[in-house]
Amino acid sequence: MIKDYGRPPRADENRAVVERRLKEIDARGGARETQSIDWRGNQVHLDVIQMPVGDLYYNPATHRVRAQRSHDPERDRLVDEAPWSTESQEYLGYLLQALPSDPGRTDPTFTELLESLRKYEQTEPGLITREGILVNGNTRRAALLKTGGPQQPIRVAVLPDSCDWPDIRDVELSLQLRKEHRRDYSYINRLLAIDELVSQGLPLPKIAGIFRTTVAACKQDQWVFSCIKSMIERSEVGGRRIPLIAFEDHQEKLKELHRRYQKDQATSGDRAELTKESRLAAIMLGFSKTDVRFIEADFQSRYLNDALPAKLKPGKPSSQKVAIPGLGLSVKGSSNEVANAKELTNTVLKARAVEISSSGLETGQTAEPIGELKVAVNEAIRLAGRQAQLQKRKQAAPDRLNTARAEIDQCVTELVMSRASRALDEEAFNDAVMGFRRSLRSLAVEAARTVEEPGEGVDWLRQVLELET
Repeated sequence: MIKDYGRPPRADENRAVVERRLKEIDARGGARETQSIDWRGNQVHLDVIQMPVGDLYYNPATHRVRAQRSHDPERDRLVDEAPWSTESQEYLGYLLQALPSDPGRTDPTFTELLESLRKYEQTEPGLITREGILVNGNTRRAALLKTGGPQQPIRVAVLPDSCDWPDIRDVELSLQLRKEHRRDYSYINRLLAIDELVSQGLPLPKIAGIFRTTVAACKQDQWVFSCIKSMIERSEVGGRRIPLIAFEDHQEKLKELHRRYQKDQATSGDRAELTKESRLAAIMLGFSKTDVRFIEADFQSRYLNDALPAKLKPGKPSSQKVAIPGLGLSVKGSSNEVANAKELTNTVLKARAVEISSSGLETGQTAEPIGELKVAVNEAIRLAGRQAQLQKRKQAAPDRLNTARAEIDQCVTELVMSRASRALDEEAFNDAVMGFRRSLRSLAVEAARTVEEPGEGVDWLRQVLELET
């Protein structure tokens, strides 16, 4: 159910002003400025008027700052309970100016908008309901208040009189996803918007169409958002949780994790869960995408457990069984390794919740020191990376030979085709074979020197070397 935020205090006054100015446009006749939007499945053309920017209201339902509202839980709650209060509107205005991944800093895009308005004034109209709620142009209002104050005029198109909160949601999404729109939703706000549409019962193909993407990409977004919500719940310590905005900079790492999870899930559910849990812990500790890639299913048992301080090591594994309600039976649950991996990830999440919360330490709640966790995971990643590089070097020669074999197979095909068309350059082919002969002899020499326990393939190469000598 879409939340109804009600009507703002100046709703009646704004409605009277809006309707009066629309009538003036009709009475004046001639050319008029309009804006075209998608409205309930059809294209409509809306008249544009001017309104004092201070008389309008930020949209409390805007997806542009939905995730960023968690920056201050108290004011976030106030926006839901009293969206039209001065404090709530000021908070929304503050977030509209802030960097999505760090609301403590001003977004450079907002600074550019300020400069553009000072230099060129307003180039595109905003969009309002008749009560003065901004459906599009919230950020422009924040900028115009800075450049000209509450009496600064803002050009806005006016939505039809029957507009309700579902319409506000649909129109905002439609305008946001137009290609010419300059400032995209942040990653988490996009996930929130998709989740909201799913909860409203919209089928994935329709949602994919709205967001100009594929059903597979929407399913990936759903999986990622499910992981994020789970991590937030698991991070709770003393009433503090990791906020949504803490995940803004992890888009590519989470998408890559989904691809890896799907691949592992096809062969082993436990393997997929082990890799997922260990990578989530590393992601929340701030490790780079290239570092996270070194983490495999055996990361904790093979590398991390030895690097962890004794107080951070998982306890002795207990039997993992899941009861079947109504049958009085139990089945085997996740493995002990998975349980240990989840326990360690929970430790990381709780530590991050305390670290992120500015007042977390004042509550008397504690979590394991984040610094010790980072040091241990960093050492484990270093060891895993070194092993991965060693394995890569071990596989380098066989991989090269497999590539050469594939090229030779293709060469056979090309020979067959050239015979049919009599198009072979026989002299060039002979020269190529002689070059291949020299390379094969060199390979035989090095294989004889390097391989200590030769198999059938290396024995054959040695015979080639004997023939050449």
